[in-house]
Amino acid sequence: MKPISILALPQALASSIAIPMEMISAADTIFRLRNRQRSNTVALHVVAEEIDNMIVSGGMGIKPSTRLADTPVSELIFVPALWGNPRAAVAQHSEAVAWLANQYAAGATICSVGSGSYFLGAAGLLDGKSATTHWRYFDDFETQFPNAKLQRKRFITHQDRLYCTGSVNAVRDVMLHFVEQLFDGSTADEVARHFTHELKRSYESLLLAVDQQDTHHDELIIKVQEWLQKHYHRDIQMRDLAKTFGLNPRSFNRRFRQAANRTPVEYLQEVRINQARELLKHSNLSIAEIAFSVGYQDVSYFTGLFRRTHDVTPNAYRRLVRTKLFNVGNPAPPRS
Repeated sequence: MKPISILALPQALASSIAIPMEMISAADTIFRLRNRQRSNTVALHVVAEEIDNMIVSGGMGIKPSTRLADTPVSELIFVPALWGNPRAAVAQHSEAVAWLANQYAAGATICSVGSGSYFLGAAGLLDGKSATTHWRYFDDFETQFPNAKLQRKRFITHQDRLYCTGSVNAVRDVMLHFVEQLFDGSTADEVARHFTHELKRSYESLLLAVDQQDTHHDELIIKVQEWLQKHYHRDIQMRDLAKTFGLNPRSFNRRFRQAANRTPVEYLQEVRINQARELLKHSNLSIAEIAFSVGYQDVSYFTGLFRRTHDVTPNAYRRLVRTKLFNVGNPAPPRS
């Protein structure tokens, strides 16, 4: 079995401990039932400096199962989000900081939630690496860990077996990534249906697309991406856009693909489809109106593109997502 550890701290937000536990436990159950497998694939450990009963933020009681000193080398470790001053929490738990450094050196993958990234920074693990944290602590985090590459616009960062999420909500997205790594894609899809309102795993855009492909070192292409994110609804000609940024079309396409791992047209399509998806969820605009608002004059082309990327038509996507979004206490979705 693959050992997975969830660090428990008195200052932790209970949800940042519970979400990884629940999603991995569900994945393990789903995988065993589908494969008629009796034994578990993973072994979950709630670890702490001592195994005494602990009250975390919000008053929830937790009973750690394993002392840090007795924890085997973990496949995956979660560091919870903290309520209150994260620097004070780090100062109070130096044993946990040292344990994380040792576990990482032994090959563990570590994921911090929100301000839990302070523990990774204190362990020296984020030097020279991309990181994020809760928005409230951006300035302080940058002061405390100047060698970390803080990504203020990213909810999820990952580099060299180190993952950071900027909020508890982002944990669900990165968890689906881990579920696929630990089990398989079909298990991740099933877990997504239970724990999120997305029809497809949204980590594909949040984690692999936004973070991995947008976080690069070509400042010009970053500016192009930001421009496309603001002006996606316009009639955009890539030849003209290349000229605007001082490049010929061939160099523009080559440089964009090299930096973002896709063409400018593919990137623009992703931005537009993501915007359309939000409108399908939260507005009563017609499909034609949504297509026009995100930059497509041809409704048939828009519908075909959406179906290729989501395996369902825009109307079917709206019906299925609305069922999950609005069936509890909301008889109808809000009007735009």
